[in-house]
Formats: sequence, C-alpha cells, structure tokens
Amino acid sequence: ELTQVRDQFGDARRSTIVENAQDMSMEDLIKPEEMVVTLSHGGYMKSQPIDDYRAQKRGGRGKQAAGTKDEDFIEKMFIANTHDYILCFSNRGRLYWLKVYNVPQGGRNARGKPIVNLLPLEEGEKINALLPVKTFDDDHYVFMATSNGIVKKTPLSDFSRPRTAGIIAVGLDEGDFLIGASITDGRHDVMLFSDGGKAVRFDENDVRPMGRTARGVIGMKLAKGKKLISLLVAEDENDFVLTATENGYGKRTPIAEYTRHARATQGMIAIQTSERNGRVVAATLVKEDDEIMLITTGGVLIRTRVKEIRAMSRATQGVTLINLDKGETLISLEKVAETDNEEELGD
Repeated sequence: ELTQVRDQFGDARRSTIVENAQDMSMEDLIKPEEMVVTLSHGGYMKSQPIDDYRAQKRGGRGKQAAGTKDEDFIEKMFIANTHDYILCFSNRGRLYWLKVYNVPQGGRNARGKPIVNLLPLEEGEKINALLPVKTFDDDHYVFMATSNGIVKKTPLSDFSRPRTAGIIAVGLDEGDFLIGASITDGRHDVMLFSDGGKAVRFDENDVRPMGRTARGVIGMKLAKGKKLISLLVAEDENDFVLTATENGYGKRTPIAEYTRHARATQGMIAIQTSERNGRVVAATLVKEDDEIMLITTGGVLIRTRVKEIRAMSRATQGVTLINLDKGETLISLEKVAETDNEEELGD
C-alpha cells in the first residue's frame, strides 16, 4: 500500500527547509513599549514601563523615597520607547549611544545600575547630558557648549551611525570640557551663563550648523579666569531662571528679563557676584511648582520648592537659599525630576 501511495503521489519536495527563514536580531524580539527612564544624582540609571510607573506613583511620597539612598535623588527623567536611542554626551566631548532596552528595568525600590557600567567611559569621564532620540532627522540639531564659552550646532542626522566605542562630538582645546548639550529645532533662543554672574541670550540660528569634527564658534566672551557653567534653551517665556552662588544665595528671575543679544558678547548681569555671594555655581530653568535640590561640599542635600524662593530682577544679589556651616560652600543646584505630580509625565 505504501508503494502504491509513493508511485501515485511521489514528486519532488515543494517546501524548502532552511536554518533561518529570515534575518532576525535580538532587537526584533523586544516589544516596542513606552518606558520611564531615570538617572539619579549618584549616577544610577533604570527604566520602568510607564503603566507600572504610574501605578506605583499613586503610592505617594513614602514609596517614592524608597527608590534611592538618602543622599541620592532622581535628577533626569524622560519617556522613551524601548527601541529609541539615548545620546549620552560626556564632559570630554564624546558621544555614546545607548538603546532604551539596554537600560536595566527596575521598580520603585530598585536603584538601577551605575551608568559607568553601561558605557565604555574612560577614567575621569562623566556623562553630563542625556538626549532621547526617536529619529535622526535633518530638522533637529544638537546644540553644545563648553566651559571656555565655545558653542556648536550639529545636525542630529550626523549622529545616526552608532559606534560601540563612541565618537568625538566636539573638538576641545586643552583644559576645556563640555558642560551641556540640548536638542533644538532651529526656532528657539539659547542662553549661556558664566560663573562670573553674566548671561547671554541669542537666537540659535546665529550659530550655523557644522559637522562633527568642527571645533565650534564663540558663544560668550568670558572674563579672565571665568568659565561657562550652564547651557539653557528658552522654550517657554513663562519659565524662570534660577541662579545660585557658592555662598548659598540665589533667586529666580522671569526669563523674559533676559533680552536677546548677539552671541560672542560678554552678556548681561544674571546675578551680582559680590563678596557676599561668591561665584555662580548653577543656573537652570524652572517653573513655579518645581522642586530643587541644594547640594553642599559637606554632602548636605536640602530639597525645597521653587515657589518659596523670591522672584527678583536680574541685577540683584538674591536671598539666602541655604545656611552653610563654616568652610562649607554650595556646589550644585539641581531640579528634581521626579515629584508626586503625575502630570509631569504627560498624557
């Protein structure tokens, strides 16, 4: 009977058996999903599905505080898809790529993983800007600034070819380092702040786009011994600029008071750097309902609400932000990215 079946229906095999029906990578097996990515002040990074995050957020401040050590807090937070890239810019002017799905997942109680273990950083190199990117188009730019007052604008599309070891994003002179990087769309003003209490605001189009290997152009002329400390992109005229000095003084000033000027100037007064105040250590954009963290050389962290800091004009000395012990100075002021306000994540 089998012989009859063979003679009647036997023909060449029509299907082909191969080891791989199609080329697949590990990435093809990862589900596209919106994630909340956080980086703590201590350098610990983690991700969490947005639905899980919102569910835990309703637990209130008690649960929230369990996620980090007492001397740590969430400094950067953004939403990105598992297949998106995170551009990581270091103080040495290098760029590293990180896929969101490579960021370790963890719940509210997890600290995450040190970012230095996720990227091939050299000794003394630290990440000072994280920029989530979905597509590397020609309509957006990466705007960078260095401590010597040099700025550079490079098309986002120039960073579309990831390399494991990273690349040089901006050429730096000896002793110079990258202080910040932001993604712009060609329609906003850029603000630069120096530790001498000066600021300059100019149209980002005053800086022409240039390639990766370019050094950049002068963004702000600095007095001898002064350094650039902050790069801000003015997107909302209702925001405030919060400035702080090493002796614990500071203020918030409406962003509209910073009028537009040409780049490559010494700028206008942002806050008086008197003997009482000392040099400026931080300048950041805030809204009235934001919270900030004050950090001292003694390791003290004090969290406060922006609305509790008086709004004052540019050419003033400011008010006391923190009472410092003898020999102690304020070294940093950071906006707290994670609060009890769920709306911060958007809809």
